[in-house]
Amino acid sequence: MTKKPIKNRSLANIAGIVALATLVSKIFGLFREVTIAAVFGIGPVVNAYRYAYVLPGFLLILLGGINGPFHSSLVSVLAKREQKESAKIVETVSTIVSIFLLIVTFFLIFFADKYIDIAAHGLGAQSRRIAIEQLKIMSPLAVLAGLIGIGFGTLNAANLYWLPSVSPLFSSLITLIGLGIFALFLGNQVHSLHYLELGGIILAATTLAGGILQWLVQVFTQWKHGLGTLRFRLNWRTPGVSDVLRVMIPATLSSGMLLINTSTDMYFAAPIEGAAAAMSYSNFLILTPLGIISNMILVPLFPVFSRLSDPENWSQLKIKIKEGIFLSALTMLPLTAIFVSLALPLVQVIYQRGAFDRSASDVVVPVVMAYGLGMFFYLGRDVLLRVFYALGDGSIPARISIINILLNFGADFFLVGPFKTPGLILATVSVNIISMVAFLLILNRRLGGLPVAQWTVMLFKLFAITLVSVLVGWGFDYCWRELLPIHNHLLSLLELIVGVSLVLTCFIGLSWQLKLPELEMVFQKIRQKLQKR
Repeated sequence: MTKKPIKNRSLANIAGIVALATLVSKIFGLFREVTIAAVFGIGPVVNAYRYAYVLPGFLLILLGGINGPFHSSLVSVLAKREQKESAKIVETVSTIVSIFLLIVTFFLIFFADKYIDIAAHGLGAQSRRIAIEQLKIMSPLAVLAGLIGIGFGTLNAANLYWLPSVSPLFSSLITLIGLGIFALFLGNQVHSLHYLELGGIILAATTLAGGILQWLVQVFTQWKHGLGTLRFRLNWRTPGVSDVLRVMIPATLSSGMLLINTSTDMYFAAPIEGAAAAMSYSNFLILTPLGIISNMILVPLFPVFSRLSDPENWSQLKIKIKEGIFLSALTMLPLTAIFVSLALPLVQVIYQRGAFDRSASDVVVPVVMAYGLGMFFYLGRDVLLRVFYALGDGSIPARISIINILLNFGADFFLVGPFKTPGLILATVSVNIISMVAFLLILNRRLGGLPVAQWTVMLFKLFAITLVSVLVGWGFDYCWRELLPIHNHLLSLLELIVGVSLVLTCFIGLSWQLKLPELEMVFQKIRQKLQKR
């Protein structure tokens, strides 16, 4: 193997590129969700789509996303080799993955009705019919997901970050155009029985077309840089292929545990009217800032964890673990305060238009609040997960993932009754809390002791500050609606701007009294950016 010379490229620079590209993609993705909400609301088309999209969409995110198993395995191998060696590895891995995922695609097409009946028991007849057709149409996304993930990792290994990170916007763009044309030509007829089913087909078809375009954009760039073509190559002995598969297969199986948890949530949600749509709209609203911030934190920290994984560097590793946890807290907890206290104006500003009316907002708002409660624990768990990967240990996360499946099922069962849809989200939040605590305790033992008690006290102080900020937001929201009971988008936007400013001022002002170095670090970086400009 020819070793690839190390290129001096700033981690901060890479993180900035990824963050900006992710922001652009997320903005287009948000426009896409807003358009779907305006055209279909939380009715049968969206409910059907959420079930039909579970498997193809999960594969697209899992296999085709940043930090996914395909991306990570390709980067880990190709980054160590000369670029001229990459083409054969990429073509061979693409061939192997495509054969397997083609089989998955055929199963999805031929057993679409069976899958929907199992995954969405209790779904209405119209939604069931639409979901089956949508799943058949979107099934090829399984193959595209693998190829997109391979392309993502291949381009990143070649120091090409912007295009793969921004490529999801092409998928969103196709759906935006398709639904825009559909709504423009049919007007109010989109809600009739016949055109609803047509709308469901168009939604699925544009999703597939968007996936194709996203892949084409990446594959042409691969060809341009000599990083592999569509050549059929099935030589297992190609140097580097076994290295890729050795990382890819167990990482994919471990990450696939999340699909079981998602399917469990959707199973319990099926009998609840509008639950799947509410979960989808809320999830995307939460993941927009969470995805951007998590990339900004995890992308630079992961290689640092890896460099400090030897026992002689563990004292520095502990400092970086604390940095990751408290950066997560200081970025996620103010967002929690905003999403919990100002969920109604937020949902109204983003979604409430067209078919998405006030009654739809009332369904989505409690789900947004429930998601908001878990933002810190989601990101904090991911930080600790990266520490295990940096230490070369994938077995502990895999075991905890299996335990989480059982915990999630039990929590869903007990919480869905009293809390309905928000109960399913609270179940996920509780499982993430348990996972984070388990990771922390195991690392405490493995690394010869962490200042867990000290960190816990400081985190509880931040939780208390978050609660105060929530009360400030709630108080402001109550007073605003008492004084201005009439709703329009301009007033909701103004309320949101003022409310967010108050909540952030409260959180930052109180947090500053704790004199956390991580908070000073955040403000120092902001000042540096402003000074440069």
